[in-house]
Amino acid sequence: MPCIQMKTNVKVNEEAAQAIKSQLGQEISLFPGKSEQWLMVTLEDDCRIWFRGETGRPMAMVEVKIYGSSVDSAAAEKMTGRICSLLQTELGIDPADVYVAYAAVPDWGWNGGNF
Repeated sequence: MPCIQMKTNVKVNEEAAQAIKSQLGQEISLFPGKSEQWLMVTLEDDCRIWFRGETGRPMAMVEVKIYGSSVDSAAAEKMTGRICSLLQTELGIDPADVYVAYAAVPDWGWNGGNF
């Protein structure tokens, strides 16, 4: 039950959005037992974002939520690199302007109940 939520101040066209979604679907397998089969991805583009008190350049905030009691630190380290590379390639965002946050979520609901 992973979920990746992304906010960026860049306007994202459909082609780039599909490329991002597809790549994240592959990269989520860095986490043991996780796959695109249960991955939900949200992408909010053209958001107002300030970083270091500034705006005007491409930026992004990405949250990776993993169902369970902990997040595999080694997988998160690799995932951050892959996310930053992907955003630089697809949206021209410098990795220095990307935050990636990870959270383990012990209670996860789906289909009218919780796992």
